[in-house]
Amino acid sequence: MKIRTLKRHLREGVKNIFRNGWMTVASIGSVTVTLLLVAAFLVIILNLNHMAEKVEEDVIVKVLIDVAASDDDIKTLGDEIKKINQIESVVFSSKDEELDSLIKGMGKEGKSWELFEQDNPLNHAYIIKAKEPKDTAVIAEKIRGFDHIYRVNYGKEVVSQLFEFNKNARIVGIILIVGLVFTAIFLISNTIKLTIMARSTEIGIMKLVGATNGFIRWPFFIEGMLLGMIGSIIPIAALLAGYYYIVEKLVISVQIPFFELLPFYPFAWQISLVIFLIGALIGVWGSIMSVRRFLKV
Repeated sequence: MKIRTLKRHLREGVKNIFRNGWMTVASIGSVTVTLLLVAAFLVIILNLNHMAEKVEEDVIVKVLIDVAASDDDIKTLGDEIKKINQIESVVFSSKDEELDSLIKGMGKEGKSWELFEQDNPLNHAYIIKAKEPKDTAVIAEKIRGFDHIYRVNYGKEVVSQLFEFNKNARIVGIILIVGLVFTAIFLISNTIKLTIMARSTEIGIMKLVGATNGFIRWPFFIEGMLLGMIGSIIPIAALLAGYYYIVEKLVISVQIPFFELLPFYPFAWQISLVIFLIGALIGVWGSIMSVRRFLKV
């Protein structure tokens, strides 16, 4: 495409935006609201996914060893456990270490357990971490079949619910985002359609003098892209300002366990770029739909 032709298409695309007046304002407003919601859902979903992954990474299998097991039995059990392919690490924790951990974990209430330091009723244990959190249940079931096992703990119900929640959150988030994007495409498509209908006589004349379909369509593609890009400006500004405040001010002042957000940089800038590209693609796709359906050439 020649530079002069490209300049002409850009000029016509910009003119179309101003020519449509309130319809242009309505389209940009609709895209802005849609992208605000898309940005909010993206931030929420990706941070929920991040927090869920962090919790998943902390999931362990604790194998309590039978009190009757000898030192050789304990070593043999540890060697058998290490042979399981899905395991990343195996750490032995003596009953004294287990008691110390219990006392520290219970705070003031843990002091009552200090009475058992001379006659420790707890079991030795192996603390196991899976390479993939989703393999935790499989590992636990394999270990249950070994000798000298008193109990295998890994919070079966909690872990299952966590994995299920993470899966459902992703699915719902994707559905909502796709729905919002298609809503914006529909609105921009209608705006372009009105432009085409208003200029049907002019377009007919252009065809009669030899204008190609591509020559006629390009200004509408540019118009749609500009509508989407302009509509992304406010959502990006709101995202950067809002997320910076939440990460740098709110989260630091309010310490909540397991509430660890993705860092402002580069996450917020990456999402901003995604929102800008989504805006542009929404506009172009809306134009393509409109031209394909309503431009009679």
